[in-house]
Amino acid sequence: MKTGRLIAIVAAVAALTGSAMAQVKPQSKRTPVINHREVNQQRRIAQGVRSGTLTRGETRRLERQQIRIQRTKMRDKAMNGGALTGKEKTQIRKMQNRASRHIYRAKHNSNVRH
Repeated sequence: MKTGRLIAIVAAVAALTGSAMAQVKPQSKRTPVINHREVNQQRRIAQGVRSGTLTRGETRRLERQQIRIQRTKMRDKAMNGGALTGKEKTQIRKMQNRASRHIYRAKHNSNVRH
């Protein structure tokens, strides 16, 4: 997979995440924080691809992890009429924390492309 195609995939996932942010109900106080983190993590992955600090395999793994988080969030919302329970928000936050650590480690390991 070429870098251009990889960036296109990252951009597509970020666009999906952005459209999910637009659908957030105002009554939900923590969901915008969750959505903001998704967007931020997508930007971090895209920056890693552009700078060459992420390999194709690392990017693929990180993107799959982001998709799993988003699917979990959407499934939980669908089961609860469009809102997340406190327990579900905690689960999503833990998943995002883990993903954030994985992004950091992947970007700062020695697998740098030159």
